[in-house]
Amino acid sequence: MNMEVGLVGKPNVGKSTFFAAATRTEVEMASYPFTTIEANIGVGYIRAPCPHDELGVTCEPNHTPCVNGIRMIPVKMIDVAGLVPDAHAGKGLGNKFLDDLRQASVLIHIVDSSGSTNPEGEPCPVGQHDPVSDVAFLEREIDLWIKGILENNWKKVSRKLELVGGKLDRVIFEQVSGLGVSEAKVSAAIRDSKAPQNPKDWDEETLYELARNLRLKNKPIIIAANKADQASEENLTALGSLDTPAVTTSAEYELAIRKASEKGLVDYSPGEDKFNIKKDDITPPQMNALQKIRGFMEINGGLGVQQVLEKAVYDLLDMIVVYPVENEHNYTDKEGRVLPDAYLMPRGSTSLDLAYAVHTDIGEGFIRAVDARSQRVIGRDHVLKDGDIIKIVSSR
Repeated sequence: MNMEVGLVGKPNVGKSTFFAAATRTEVEMASYPFTTIEANIGVGYIRAPCPHDELGVTCEPNHTPCVNGIRMIPVKMIDVAGLVPDAHAGKGLGNKFLDDLRQASVLIHIVDSSGSTNPEGEPCPVGQHDPVSDVAFLEREIDLWIKGILENNWKKVSRKLELVGGKLDRVIFEQVSGLGVSEAKVSAAIRDSKAPQNPKDWDEETLYELARNLRLKNKPIIIAANKADQASEENLTALGSLDTPAVTTSAEYELAIRKASEKGLVDYSPGEDKFNIKKDDITPPQMNALQKIRGFMEINGGLGVQQVLEKAVYDLLDMIVVYPVENEHNYTDKEGRVLPDAYLMPRGSTSLDLAYAVHTDIGEGFIRAVDARSQRVIGRDHVLKDGDIIKIVSSR
């Protein structure tokens, strides 16, 4: 599946730090708005249990590394310019910000939970700004942006429907197809909006409600309550009580501990709730910093960066992991590599969907599939389960 995770939020809330921690890609970071001008694109990884222990084999991953029995599956991530009020009207870098998010499947909203950035993304004293207001602000900006897309040529579209006829769902789908939304989701959003049957009767409120429902269905959002190491309990509780799911996060701590791990100072795996110090010659300042990070991890069950990325993919997008192979007996590809690849697929995907995900030609030549665990032949409509190992038989 072509999937992209978008990082969104005001300037100066730690988006670039989050991106660097999740992808270990160096990006420009500073405490002023619009440090990020061109979108940063990188690869993060989400975790899944590797089946090799269960099967009693040694895996030989191709593009999905296996670390201590955990498969690391790549996910494309994009960190775009910070969003400011009235971005939908072109303020700041608003037009570029929103255009960069067109193909994002899910959005991680980086919120400064410490309240140390004002609505424009400028630094202010810790606790001065209410981070909850940032959530409503960003969601409204995206809703207004989608509404603007719907309004483009709306009178012409409604007039055409009245004179020539046609399917309303299809016409609106054509209006918003650049967002990567499916026609089925457009139809569902129209139903949820309870819009009048005749588009001539639609008003501003109807279009806004439709835009909001399109965003909810096509651009789901999860909050990374960032800078939580400086945040009050009140702010974290307030963010955690919103309808939009939230994860307590310290991207700065995550980036620091990953760098320490790379230098061999500590033993740490992303997403774990603890780390081990490996060297005896750590300086007092380094030890003090590590103890602060350790205390945060103990209280919050980790540092949040890996957790929020995995919740975005597994919970919001409802993805599963499937392992395609060419030999169902040895679990190998044509090169003899054991369990070479792990694919993320939407829950409910079929054997045929997996065939097309591997390659279009394989999908077009689909004959049958085999469940490698049970050795049972399965058809094109067989619904896949999380962790399945599948052989595709194709004429191509």
